[in-house]
Amino acid sequence: MTSETLPDSGTIRDRNSDKSALVKAGLKRRYAAERRFRAYGVAGILFGLGCILLLFYTIGSNAIPAFTQTMLRLDITLDPQDIDPDAISTANYRKIVRQPVRALFPEVTSRRDKRALAAMLSPGAAYAVRQMVIDDPSLIGKRISILVPLSDDIDQLNKGAIKASSDETERRVSNKQIAWFERLQDFGLVETVFNTTLFTAGDSREPELAGIWGAVVGSFFTMIVTLALAFPIGVASAVYLEEFAPKNKWTQVIEVNINNLAAVPSIVFGLLGLAVYINFFGLPRSAPLVGGMVLALMTLPTIIIAGRAALKAVPPSIRDAARGLGASPLQVTTHHVLPLAMPGILTGTIIGMAQALGETAPLLMIGMVAFIVDIPGGVTDPATVMPVQIYLWSDAPERAFVERTSAAIAVLLGFLILMNTLAVFLRKKFERKW
Repeated sequence: MTSETLPDSGTIRDRNSDKSALVKAGLKRRYAAERRFRAYGVAGILFGLGCILLLFYTIGSNAIPAFTQTMLRLDITLDPQDIDPDAISTANYRKIVRQPVRALFPEVTSRRDKRALAAMLSPGAAYAVRQMVIDDPSLIGKRISILVPLSDDIDQLNKGAIKASSDETERRVSNKQIAWFERLQDFGLVETVFNTTLFTAGDSREPELAGIWGAVVGSFFTMIVTLALAFPIGVASAVYLEEFAPKNKWTQVIEVNINNLAAVPSIVFGLLGLAVYINFFGLPRSAPLVGGMVLALMTLPTIIIAGRAALKAVPPSIRDAARGLGASPLQVTTHHVLPLAMPGILTGTIIGMAQALGETAPLLMIGMVAFIVDIPGGVTDPATVMPVQIYLWSDAPERAFVERTSAAIAVLLGFLILMNTLAVFLRKKFERKW
């Protein structure tokens, strides 16, 4: 080759510089794309956190007023002429409570105004005095000082949800009632206290008397039934499928169906419970027993899938070492594999139970949407659960139920966060690194 056909050093440098420029340009584009991708990821995370914070702020701002209640302090005379010691429960306690209120407003003489004045008191005022006298009959003939609840409309007025400055036709509190309430405040008889009723009472048509305790107890009994059924069956199924079942087409069909059941809408399980447990077996409607059985069916796939994943994560060397020492297949599973997989199984169980605790649709299908006032005493008593209670209150027309709904949501979220925190704690504390 002659020297004329060889490229000179300048040409080579130009080609190398062109390639270097192309490489740098490509790297610059890739780095820019990577920065954009990271920015999109950060923006997505911030957007999600913003939505969560907005949700918590909305629930919290609506729920905080529900934790306080407006009360009226009255000096009540329990006259023996009004209360027969032999028939304490049948006395006219409504009249006994209204008398000291009317005494504060002697100018109120018309029948219509008397009804408006009496409407400022909650029906729970008479119940509170009645229960006090039943608990201690020695109070008959004495003069007592007691805090009684005011109506939900007056409570909303005191909290600012009802504006006194708005037109009278746009609120449920009349101008006269506002004036009477302001006079009661001037007398120093109005007190705002912590709303213990919210955590100690069952449901009620009156917002100021409604509480979540009945729903909490119903949820507790329902979760007990769910756990008692779903946990042993789910763990046994996971152990059999992962450790003992032959690998053939039948077990593959079972595995596919378990995975499919995990994605079935929850209302389908409610329809199944309605058709089988209630219509066929005749079990009681709106009972934690039926609700727990329905939720156990819904939770089983989650526990089985999580259990199998936990069993599969145990290294095969554990099994081989146990077999080498003469352990039977059952001993290998129960003495070595299952204890090591139990943290993962418990984590999956808690997550499944948390999912069941927040379910509403399947329980609506079996009648747990009924209005239940009494606190359930067992798994066969009529009851409701927290999500259904929230659903019922959210549909109520009274403004005060909006606060109770948000408070119940906050309590339910607290339980769910606690359960998920427990799952994370168990996984971190007992997790083995192989």
